Amino acid sequence: MNYKEDFPMLNTDIIYFDNGATTLKPKCVIEAMDDYYCNYSSNAHRGDYKISIKASSELEKVREKVRNFINADMSDEIIFTQGSTESLNMIINGYFKNKLTEDDEVLITKSEHASNILPWFELENEINIKVKYISLTEDHTVTIDNVINCITDKTKVISLAQVTNVIGDVRPLKEIIKYAHEHGILVVVDAAQSVGHINVDVKDLDADFLAFSAHKMLGPTGVGILYGKYELLNELKPINYGGGMNVSFASPDKIEYKELPYRLEPGTQNIAGIIGFGRAIDYINKIGIDNIEEYCINLKEYLVNKLKNINNVKMYNADIEGSTLTFNINNIFAQDTAIYLDKYNICVRSGSHCAKKLEDELSIKNTVRISLYFYNTKEEIDKLVKALDNDKILEESLGV
Repeated sequence: MNYKEDFPMLNTDIIYFDNGATTLKPKCVIEAMDDYYCNYSSNAHRGDYKISIKASSELEKVREKVRNFINADMSDEIIFTQGSTESLNMIINGYFKNKLTEDDEVLITKSEHASNILPWFELENEINIKVKYISLTEDHTVTIDNVINCITDKTKVISLAQVTNVIGDVRPLKEIIKYAHEHGILVVVDAAQSVGHINVDVKDLDADFLAFSAHKMLGPTGVGILYGKYELLNELKPINYGGGMNVSFASPDKIEYKELPYRLEPGTQNIAGIIGFGRAIDYINKIGIDNIEEYCINLKEYLVNKLKNINNVKMYNADIEGSTLTFNINNIFAQDTAIYLDKYNICVRSGSHCAKKLEDELSIKNTVRISLYFYNTKEEIDKLVKALDNDKILEESLGV
């Protein structure tokens, strides 16, 4: 795969290995957003004039594209949000806050993103639920047996990333969800790192709720998706209120809200972003999600084999199949490695990666992360390895 010409950012000397944070945008996405701003910039579902009707139509076309992309039953199950973080907060504060009671248990892991931990922590502080951790294996992954061993008669929710953003493991969610449902437990899926990278079928998974972001799959920032089974989503109480979601509000006791999905989409949506997201889905579909997954798996294997030849590299998830590699250079602070690589125009992530609880498992707080996507190449990896296999990194970091 080589799609460099489609991405303006790649027509420079940048090597971009931070796709887990956000992906680059192809020209077709940028052009679709420009087209909206230049030719029919107006509010959606508000006006009776042609350009507003077009904006409304284009927005709803994207809703249907998302439905097809994740194989939801109906477009009414697709809610536009600002991103995975808002989607997860809506799920937790709009649904589970009204369903859970004191001492009910929610199962997560220590390798979850902050967006799938902090809202649950806040809910524990507010209504005294209990947040508990599913044990991880020695390679920091989740097994169905470990999930089963953590479930009690008080377990009401399991909330997990489908693919984690540091270790990069793909969880056995289909098995977990099947077992959970057999025991009356609902499952929330953080799919920010999976949709756009692997095939995600919400009906096959039987997911109750699922959240993801456009910007991690070629789309613009500021757009996300909240999926929920209709009967559950219909009970989710809005956490924001405003225009576009109501039929009437004569008085506090005479408020009538719209049906799904509009009841959960108050205010003006990020129309340009949503339209751009639709074009990103088209682009991914043209390549093929299975082709993207296979390419990234093979590219990571190539990366791991190359880094094995560098004596001072410690990898934390080399044996995990996927597109993410987390590592450190011995005796060098992770941020120093990232700053050093930036001198070669190589962009990597360093720090705790919004997964601060994972340090309990890794026994280290900060790491360097390389997250690959289909526009990365072996040639780029070779340049990375050449930069790392160099005494300069040690000299610059230690100031010698």
